[in-house]
Amino acid sequence: MKLAARVGKVPPSLTLVISAKAKEMQAEGIDVCSFSAGEPDFDTPEHIKAAAQKALDAGKTKYGPAVGEPKLREAIAQKLSRENGLNYKAENIIVTNGGKHSLFNLMMALIEPGDEVIIPAPYWLSYPEMVKLMGGEPVILPTDAQTNYKVTAEQLRQTITSKTKLFVLNSPSNPTGMVYSPAEVKALAEVIVEKDILVVSDEIYEKIIYDDIQHLSIGAVSSDVLNNTIISSGFAKAYSMTGWRIGYLAAPVELINATAKIQSHSTSNVCTFAQYGAIAALESSQDCVEKMRQAFAKRREVIYDLLNAIPGVTCSKPEGAFYMFVNISKISSSSLEFCNALLAEQNVAVIP
Repeated sequence: MKLAARVGKVPPSLTLVISAKAKEMQAEGIDVCSFSAGEPDFDTPEHIKAAAQKALDAGKTKYGPAVGEPKLREAIAQKLSRENGLNYKAENIIVTNGGKHSLFNLMMALIEPGDEVIIPAPYWLSYPEMVKLMGGEPVILPTDAQTNYKVTAEQLRQTITSKTKLFVLNSPSNPTGMVYSPAEVKALAEVIVEKDILVVSDEIYEKIIYDDIQHLSIGAVSSDVLNNTIISSGFAKAYSMTGWRIGYLAAPVELINATAKIQSHSTSNVCTFAQYGAIAALESSQDCVEKMRQAFAKRREVIYDLLNAIPGVTCSKPEGAFYMFVNISKISSSSLEFCNALLAEQNVAVIP
């Protein structure tokens, strides 16, 4: 069978490959300690499940609007206004099949062959692959521990070319856990406006932050940068709803309408009754989110100390999300080989 050339440009998701291998070993009766998939180990809060069950019992099982249930779009817009200082209305929102789907729709609506997308490294593995699938060129902008794995405004300015279409900002970050300070976000916003490029701010981990560090949405800096901003987020991480597959984009109406066209010809609407669980997540008490955040904070302290006690291993303490970005350069020159060996020899699954 002759497959499309675009498929050959991208590898499968390493996260899913290693997670699948770990599950395969577990099915064979092997005791595997898996740190592979980026999902909370908590159950979805009961009131969220109850709201979805109520909607299911009420017959919310038919097709819905491709852009999402009106009540959920309104709830998301209100959340972004209330918590993030972003002036969005329901018409600025599209509900997608998870945060990953929101980004895929965005790339399909924006990126044409030859367009450049600036992605700070380290990065979530799917960012550059989505760009490649659209025929775009991922431009990887390296960072290091000395800058806490953050891109400076000057770095961004120097990387932008006439072909630059989009800058990917992920704060809190997967995989480093770093969080851009308000001052750093404002400096990046100035460059976005000055160079008139678009920025997608992936804020899926915004509610999982430690040490009283403040998260600032880049679109809240000014009305000028808001016009060039797309927010990608969802319910998976904060509410432990990874399998529900509910994400969203917030953006200017023109872009939302474009992604709606794409979604209407691909997945159509997100599972209808599941969206009512998402409404309950936003409109109910956030105590469940805080409980999970506190649990992650305690685990962070434990695993940080344990990892740094291993000879040849170092890691920075993450400011947000629930990942440890570990430096193994004194042990191995290949993170992939290290991860494969760790799983095969010690039954521990981690992601390169």
